[in-house]
Amino acid sequence: MRASVAGCRMSVGALLNGLLVSVVAALLWKYSMLSEHAALLEEELHLTRQSQELSQAHIDYHAALLALQEQGTRMVCTGKMHTDRICRFDYLCYCSEAEEFVFFHSNYSVMLPNLGPRRFQPALLDLSSVEDHNTQYFNFLELPAGALKFMPKPVFVPDVTLILNRFNPDNLMHVFHDDLLPAFYTMKQYLDLDDEARLVFMEGWGEGPHFDLYRLLSSKQPLLKEQLRNFGKLMCFTKSYVGLSKMTTWYQYGFVQPQGPKANILVSGNEIRQFAMAMLEKMNITGTEEAEKDGGSTEEEKGKKDNYIVVFSRSTTRLILNEVELIMSLAQEFQMRVVTVSLEEQSFPSIVQLISRASMLVSMHGAQLVTSLFLPRGAAVVELFPYAVNPEQYTPYKTLASLPGMDLQYVSWRNTMEENTVTHPDRPWDQGGIAHLEKQEQERILASKDIPRHLCCRNPEWLFRIYQDTLVDIPSFLEVLKEGLKTRPSLKKSKPASTVHPGRVREPQCQTSVQATNEAKLTVSWQIPWNLKYLKVREVKYEVWIQEQGENTYMPYILPQQNYTFSENIKPFTTYLVWVRCIFNKNLLGPFADVLMCRT
Repeated sequence: MRASVAGCRMSVGALLNGLLVSVVAALLWKYSMLSEHAALLEEELHLTRQSQELSQAHIDYHAALLALQEQGTRMVCTGKMHTDRICRFDYLCYCSEAEEFVFFHSNYSVMLPNLGPRRFQPALLDLSSVEDHNTQYFNFLELPAGALKFMPKPVFVPDVTLILNRFNPDNLMHVFHDDLLPAFYTMKQYLDLDDEARLVFMEGWGEGPHFDLYRLLSSKQPLLKEQLRNFGKLMCFTKSYVGLSKMTTWYQYGFVQPQGPKANILVSGNEIRQFAMAMLEKMNITGTEEAEKDGGSTEEEKGKKDNYIVVFSRSTTRLILNEVELIMSLAQEFQMRVVTVSLEEQSFPSIVQLISRASMLVSMHGAQLVTSLFLPRGAAVVELFPYAVNPEQYTPYKTLASLPGMDLQYVSWRNTMEENTVTHPDRPWDQGGIAHLEKQEQERILASKDIPRHLCCRNPEWLFRIYQDTLVDIPSFLEVLKEGLKTRPSLKKSKPASTVHPGRVREPQCQTSVQATNEAKLTVSWQIPWNLKYLKVREVKYEVWIQEQGENTYMPYILPQQNYTFSENIKPFTTYLVWVRCIFNKNLLGPFADVLMCRT
């Protein structure tokens, strides 16, 4: 009996001990879970703070993470080919450890176009405005959204971002032509790429000497690829656009064929000047065009202004050895003040302020001449070329000045006297040195009088000649300049030439009649384009195409009137296809109206 009571007591004690252990374990587990939850909350707060460091925009970190995990990445692109494609992403991520963008797949992901393996032939898109350059391709890795459980928690960028590559941020021509202009007009294409958007540069360069110019595009500090490491191993852009429009570029640099103007230039001086005005405004500079908005400007008023010439001075390479003599000759010939500017010694805004009101810009060939886009209408661009460098083969600034609507005069001068050049064969190769070449190749380059057409970018003969210093022959320079400026346009304010195209002709119709077994007539008539009644057009004509059905050739006619009867080559009992369109001022073509089918 005592043994059974003792055993019972021991069982109760063991039970109580077990219950106590369970309670303590439960409390410890709960404490552990609370601690883990607190740690997660602390991590989320930390990541939220990191996201806030990137932007002043508020972000709900938990909601953003849930959206990424459940909905994954979404992509919709415009453009048919990688060379003209721009893509909009929701929750595109970047892994700084792998240096790769990541597309997270879920059941709700969107990928348009869904190219499959064609996405790698050769890429989804170009990150730069330089077309189809193999160092500028963009693509991404793919992972299931479930993989996020095993990865570092992401930092979210709440800003709308534009992700791109700068092509060469050390060179002013490339900065404007390849980066700033394309970025400016890409941002105009999409409403949410506004002044609050964030630019992200992925090419891997440092800031470079012209970084302040990139800051003009947005009120937010641009991010460099190297800086993305500071925000964690995984960064996700809540909304981003990737790629740049190529519509504003006018020049190709010779990667596939020798350099020259693009075959299909889509930009005019009007768009270039609007960009220039926006940049001037950002730099707090009032250009000539803005100054004239208030009250216009007459020829007499312009004469009263302080007309002057700007000469670019270079301090290290491609020097004008008799720069002072050149300046004095310009002042004497044109009776104007001559101002020298230097990128090495002056701020860029101060240089642009001078150029924006100058009558003439004179410079050796070089990237600084892209600043001619800030010149007022009617001004002259004068480009000097060293010995053996043919101006007709290197025309980025001639092409710019010649764009319709730029209204600039362009003149080039070339040193043709070998004794007036100073070469530098012992410099490094990238500054024109040729000492590293075989003796025979050095002798060939030294004897050359004209650089053959070549591809970019390391042609030693080109580099040797373009980095020469030049003693400008003043008499030949002034002669070329005066001859080139003979047809200089009047500076008096006038409306830009109209580039308005006609609309479709209205109500086209045809009537036919058979005169004999081998004779017929075809009468075609139409009404004027709707927009013509609101325009003052110097010359209006109409183009009519007539094609016998089943034939490959057609008969074209240019007519001044709105109806005409055709009898020559018109056969009885035959069906003819007829197209009609309007032409303004000989070269502004309208669209063809719907084809007419006319049976005699």
